[in-house]
Amino acid sequence: MKLNTITRTGGVAASLALVLGLGLSACGSDDSGSDSKSGGSGSSETTSEETEATEAGAQTFGEGCKLIPADGEGSFNGMATAPVASAASANPLLTTLVTAVGEAELVDTLNGADALTVFAPTDDAFAKIPKADLDAVLADKALLTKVLTHHVVAGQLSPDEVAGEHETLAGDMITVDGADEEFTVGKENAKVLCGNIPTANATVYVVDTVLMP
Repeated sequence: MKLNTITRTGGVAASLALVLGLGLSACGSDDSGSDSKSGGSGSSETTSEETEATEAGAQTFGEGCKLIPADGEGSFNGMATAPVASAASANPLLTTLVTAVGEAELVDTLNGADALTVFAPTDDAFAKIPKADLDAVLADKALLTKVLTHHVVAGQLSPDEVAGEHETLAGDMITVDGADEEFTVGKENAKVLCGNIPTANATVYVVDTVLMP
């Protein structure tokens, strides 16, 4: 897994950035009536934006989705407004992954990358690895980078696109099996706990096992 592989994907602006606005209220005077007409379109636009933001988790699936915070930066709405590494850093299920990404110095690379799909192991997934082995991987930047980019695929894959064989940013292949809302990933058969989570530049599938290249 080469760092320059992931770098080639960088540069496109965040595709799902969401802005919350306040609609304009109509007042009784003729002048304000004119203002309310001109603000009518703005009200409609901001209402649409607010609806989109509040529905950031509407297309997610999986039993693990109930573990995502209901509000704040780690919620579906909060994650949808941030690039993927920053979004993960706000999610309490992904603290070990965030630490690993920091150790590999991949935060800026992932945040600046083009559209990605990320299979994100939970803290419990990392806990399955013996501590000595995990510490050894965290201490080996080249190996850690290879492991982490094995979890990343170019392009934002929707649930009807994610099944199949995909090239990872490590340069190897990974297979996703399943359909509808039941998927497993890699030779480890990692289960997707919560899928189709939107961030500003990626789609995230939270998995219960660390994937090894």
